[in-house]
Amino acid sequence: MIFADRYEAGKKLAKKLARYAGRKDIIILAIPRGALQIGAPIARALRCPLDIFVSKKIPAPGNEEFAIGAVSQEGVVDVDDDTIREYGEEYIQKQVKRLKGMVKEKYTRYTGKKQPPSLTRKVVILCDDGIATGHTMKAAARAIRKLGPARIIIAAPVAPPQAVRELEEMADEVIVLSVEENFFAIGNFYASFPQVEDEEAIRILREARK
Repeated sequence: MIFADRYEAGKKLAKKLARYAGRKDIIILAIPRGALQIGAPIARALRCPLDIFVSKKIPAPGNEEFAIGAVSQEGVVDVDDDTIREYGEEYIQKQVKRLKGMVKEKYTRYTGKKQPPSLTRKVVILCDDGIATGHTMKAAARAIRKLGPARIIIAAPVAPPQAVRELEEMADEVIVLSVEENFFAIGNFYASFPQVEDEEAIRILREARK
């Protein structure tokens, strides 16, 4: 399945989530930056708040695009023992320390808030513009679970089957529009997939709060 752009994908996900429309206990959390263009149409359709949940991938040495783990805004780290053995504990710890600072700064810069909203007893819809390895989403889901939500729903336009299976063990529900065996890059499933700049992400958040 090819999506025209992130907004179209978000509208299609919103239809799958229509049963949650109008509920007072729903919050959409988008993993910035691209997922804000997914989350905005979902939040509009469901008439619920939109916020962000920052989760940064730990890059492989020499390849910034390949995730070997992730760090979330609650300080939760997702990295397995095999990865630590392969890349070395020193490298992993250095990246974790660097990313923890970046994650906190990013949340404040995007939202203007020091503290994120309470997720206690909330139905959290956690969205991204696609799931590749699943590290980023898993770190976010683990962190959110510790904050006492009533339910975690993971929503994304596209993901490989292995990532979907792993996320189904962590979330109460996983909604993926297109589960793709031949998965190389998220951008391959969009006709238009431009990078979302910080200014655009901040604008989307501000618009959602009006």
